[in-house]
Amino acid sequence: MNRLSKAFASLAVTCSAVLGISFGAAAQDKSVTFAYQDMMTPIRVLMESGKLESETGYKIKWVKFGGGGDVIRAMSSGDVDIGEAGSSPVAAAASQGLPIKLFWILDDIANAEQLVARNGSGIKTISDLKGKTVAVPFVSTSHYQLMYALSEAGLSSKDVKLLNMRPPEIAAAWERGDVDATFIWAPVLDVAKKSGTVIASAGDFAAKGKATFDGIVVTDKFAAANKEFMTTFVKLLGAADADYTANKASWTPDSKPVAAVVKWTGANAADVPAGMAAYKFPTLDEQASADWLGGGAAKALQSTAEFLKEQGRVTELAPDYAAFVTDEYVKAAK
Repeated sequence: MNRLSKAFASLAVTCSAVLGISFGAAAQDKSVTFAYQDMMTPIRVLMESGKLESETGYKIKWVKFGGGGDVIRAMSSGDVDIGEAGSSPVAAAASQGLPIKLFWILDDIANAEQLVARNGSGIKTISDLKGKTVAVPFVSTSHYQLMYALSEAGLSSKDVKLLNMRPPEIAAAWERGDVDATFIWAPVLDVAKKSGTVIASAGDFAAKGKATFDGIVVTDKFAAANKEFMTTFVKLLGAADADYTANKASWTPDSKPVAAVVKWTGANAADVPAGMAAYKFPTLDEQASADWLGGGAAKALQSTAEFLKEQGRVTELAPDYAAFVTDEYVKAAK
């Protein structure tokens, strides 16, 4: 058993204790545990609406997690059936051969993750990070982008003081003045930008072939036993994204959709419209295309996994990352 697998196993009991229940009989009692994070995306409106529950007859337990690595560990332990995770933790999971499938691109991160330097820190370029304290959730998409940024500037992780923190911890550390910079997403990004300056964006590196995304993954066990649920879920996800794209101008700080996002993420209503506009949300047709579930996502996972191996975060690579991606439910939902 390699290091990451041991870490997953050692946290199984902890994850079970945190969630407080067992989910081994999810398929039998028509229940599902969904692990979500604080990204501002249209799925929050679906969560608030109760449509998934009413149209499937399933009981949904929505559990909030602080990072994708935590989500993957909970799925590995059997406590979570479906969860949100960035391309970096998904790549780590695939590298360990965990029985999961990426079935939906929650968002193309684009410019939704940014490297922010505290005003007065003296940081104006990526090269200026040398000797500074930088906070980022390890094995996240932001971590992947940060390490690429450092490498491109001729720096390594040894040239900066990297702090592995979950988003809420970064927000607290930023408010205390404990860190000089952070590569993070909203709503913590909005906190940092109030007293900091954007140095680089994930979109800058995506243009150089280092694209990142957030996705939704499912355990093979749950998917095999609940195919009809999976297809209905994807239909509703596609509808939620399409509704946002068609009506984003009406997503004002005082609107009901924004209120739903605020409720589930903890974001400030005033920050939601601009925060969501920084993401791109692929349509059903785009989901199934060669850019995403039809091939592009697997390539992105492999590239990310190669980075993680270089960083010592995984010990080996999967033979084929396409084995951890499926377009089955997107195609069935069209």
